[in-house]
Amino acid sequence: MAEHTRSSITIDAAPADVMGVIADFARYPEWTGEVKEAEILSAGGDGRAEQVRLLLDAGAIKDDHTLAYTWAGDNEVRWTLVKSQMLRTLDGAYILVPLEDGKRTEVTYQLTVDVKIPMLGMIKRKAEKVIIDRALAGLKKRVESQG
Repeated sequence: MAEHTRSSITIDAAPADVMGVIADFARYPEWTGEVKEAEILSAGGDGRAEQVRLLLDAGAIKDDHTLAYTWAGDNEVRWTLVKSQMLRTLDGAYILVPLEDGKRTEVTYQLTVDVKIPMLGMIKRKAEKVIIDRALAGLKKRVESQG
């Protein structure tokens, strides 16, 4: 059973502004660090991506994979792995909680990664933590620089 890793950060922006950056996959290579390419394969009626192909380079984990996204307004987005070369599981979520009457947002990033090749649990969890921490720091910097 794969365990998940999670971390949180507070961003000085409204949840809608934070979710706007999260939903803008075309710009992921500009701020995520690990995502080298992002291509929306299909979008829902609300214009948000339903399936996205991502080229990922996170050191120990390098992969070309497709994720399916489920959106809950500006409060939450979850994703699951559709197909991958290296990964068995890549499930995650951004959960946004408004703070201070919606002027700030607590963002929790949760991630579960399982690889097809044998990898020590400690190395896998470290890779998860690096992905989460860099993504949250990049998201905060990106959102707050737009404000």
